[in-house]
Amino acid sequence: MAKETGRKLIAQNKKARHDYTIIDTYECGLVLTGTEVKSLRQGRASLVDGFVSVESGEAWLYNVHVPEYSQGTWTNHSARRKRKLLMHREEINKLDSKTGETGNTIVPLSLYFKDGRAKVEIALAKGKKEYDKRQSLREQQDTRETNRVISAVKRKERGQL
Repeated sequence: MAKETGRKLIAQNKKARHDYTIIDTYECGLVLTGTEVKSLRQGRASLVDGFVSVESGEAWLYNVHVPEYSQGTWTNHSARRKRKLLMHREEINKLDSKTGETGNTIVPLSLYFKDGRAKVEIALAKGKKEYDKRQSLREQQDTRETNRVISAVKRKERGQL
């Protein structure tokens, strides 16, 4: 059997980028059971309510929904169990100290397979206020509109030449 290479995306948390300002990102391994891996290989997971907590020097991923494996038996996993993250001690200590500051939290951004191993991208993030969200949406719309105008002008110029 050929070894799996590359990156295969399983789930993304797009709402996290809308609700939080991303300060720093980390790539972590996950401790999973066999049926969880099989369920993830089918491309089924949800990061919507997920968060990371540091407890007694270990990082744990909570509320990530990995549905039960359909062909699983009594060995099946529970869908929303807490999962241990595999990170370096220095990274865990840094995240623990940063989350002690007000407004900072750790959220999962994406879940994927990298060279056959399940990985999760987590981010140290600061919550946005409602007006910050509106401001960032307005900025996105403005840049989109200016890009449209620029491309229309370029198309016109090409038509005249």
